[in-house]
This record gives sequence, C-alpha cells and structure tokens, in this order.
Amino acid sequence: MIRSGNPALKESTFLDLGSGTVVSRDGGAMTLNGTVNKTGVLLLLCVLTAAFAWNQVSSEAGIVNAGPYVWGGAIGGLILALITTFKKTWAPITAPMYALVEGFFLGAISAMFELRFPGIVFQAVLLTFGTLFALLFAYRSGLIKATENFKLGVVAATGGIFLVYLATIVLGFFGINIPMIHENGLVGIAFSLFVVVIAALNLVLDFDFIENGVEQGAPKYMEWYGAFGLMVTLVWLYIEFLRLLSKLQSR
Repeated sequence: MIRSGNPALKESTFLDLGSGTVVSRDGGAMTLNGTVNKTGVLLLLCVLTAAFAWNQVSSEAGIVNAGPYVWGGAIGGLILALITTFKKTWAPITAPMYALVEGFFLGAISAMFELRFPGIVFQAVLLTFGTLFALLFAYRSGLIKATENFKLGVVAATGGIFLVYLATIVLGFFGINIPMIHENGLVGIAFSLFVVVIAALNLVLDFDFIENGVEQGAPKYMEWYGAFGLMVTLVWLYIEFLRLLSKLQSR
C-alpha cells in the first residue's frame, strides 16, 4: 500500500496502472531520472515567475500592488493543483502551469517577508533545499525508511495541520483568532517547528511514492505528476520556513 501525506501523491494513484499495456500505449515508462529532470524544469519555471513578481511588487517605497500576484497565484495554483490531482494524464500540461502560477504567489509573498525581515528569503531557500537534499540522502542511504507506521503517522499529522489551518481561515471570517499558535511566543514557535518537521517528512513519503511508481512501471506522464507532487511539498515547506523564521526574528 502506498501512502503520502501529500494529497497529490496518494495511495490510490497507481492502483489502476499496470506495467505492460499502459507503458506500451504511452510510449515509455516512468523513470527516476525523468522525474528528477521534470522536477528541475518545474523549479526553474517557478523561479522565473517568482523573480518577475518580486521585481514588480518591490520598490524603494516598499511593496507595490502585491495583491493580484498573491491572490491570483494562490487561487490559480490551487485550481491547477486540483485539476492535476484529479486528471493525472493532464500533468504534462498542468504541472508546468502550476509551477508558473505558483511562482507569482511565492515571489510576491517572499518580497513582503523580505521587506519586513531582510535576508529571510535567502535563509528560507537554503533551509528548504538543505532539507530536501538531507532527507533525500537519508532516504537513499536507508537511514529513514517509509514503513507503513511511519506513513500513517505523517499522514495523520498532516491531516491535523490541515484542519488547524482550515479552522484558522474559517474563524478568521468571524474575526476570531486561534490564540498563541500563530504568534511569536514559545507556543507559536513550537507549533511552526512541528509543522516544518511534518512538511519535511512528507518529502520522504514523496520519494517513496515516486520510487514505487518507477518500480511498478507507471506510464511516462507520471514523471510530470510525481514532479508536481514533490513541488507541492517543497512550496509548503518553504512557506513554513518563512513563517518560522519570521516568528524567530520578530521576538
């Protein structure tokens, strides 16, 4: 059974994918190198639009007109993520589109954080990719194994975090704030540390998911889908590092 805390990479994804017929019909099988290459493409596309959004909203006077990039990128990214999740065969088209749109959101948000906390974006980027490569090494070397209990624990924790964030959004419409966890006190910092750890552990589940897809001979388009799923986790991890660092620096 394949589990992933990332909703884009869930256990049912490969259940209907055989190795022989599907591979021959789609002209090839999913490979690890192909997935890595496509992940690189998505990251490059995301960086390009992020840099554009950063330049558009940053000025000597502060942040200018960031709203369209933040909300357009967030809503557009969510829509494209849902489409990709439910229409996996569209991933070669929707995954690059997701990366481009998400880049606008990340660029604008990063510029806003950087204005308030100079240097925070560089730190968050280093931590994000440092975590990625550290966990990839740990996974490939066998230091961390994606056992069923490990997967179940990460999935449960991820679901709990999602419910907390959902409650925060819903209560926010009524002017109610969940105390402490979103503040820069010890409880808020501890909460952010916990979320960062869970987001990072989702990378291990994503590695395992992709490896299983390669072993099962998933069709070629699943390289784009696997890269998309990994991109979703990286975006989440980066945002959580920004939140954690901002809490630490505002104390």
